[in-house]
Amino acid sequence: MNTAVTIGLALVHVGVAAAWVGGMAYSLFVVQPKVKRFFAADGDGREAFTMVIASGNRWKVVGLIAVIALTGAGLLVIDHADWQIHVVKGVLLLIATGIFWYVSWCHWPQRVFATTAELPKFQSRLVTLATTMLGLAGTAFALGVVAVHR
Repeated sequence: MNTAVTIGLALVHVGVAAAWVGGMAYSLFVVQPKVKRFFAADGDGREAFTMVIASGNRWKVVGLIAVIALTGAGLLVIDHADWQIHVVKGVLLLIATGIFWYVSWCHWPQRVFATTAELPKFQSRLVTLATTMLGLAGTAFALGVVAVHR
């Protein structure tokens, strides 16, 4: 296969994966703590602001995941070396995608209709789910680096 195609595919794969991992890390470790601090005395304001931030992001992330999966599969077809690492990366991506699906289509709708008393449980659960998703995607990203440098 043409080297330029392989390099282009790899750049898209790594760039989109870095954007997803970086976006999750920024949200989890920068945005969410600041939102919590800013709205410390206004739980309703915090929740409303969080909903505005999250609104419309679902399909953008689905697109990122699809690009990561398709370019990863393309790279695996081009070069079968270290296929075991790529299978592990795929499994990690699949699990992270499952968590994202749960958050998007189960957790958020429940959170939107939660009572004020129930919100802390949903907020805490989201931190756990987001941290897990970040760990899975970050590990897959790191395994890609390992595969290239073996």
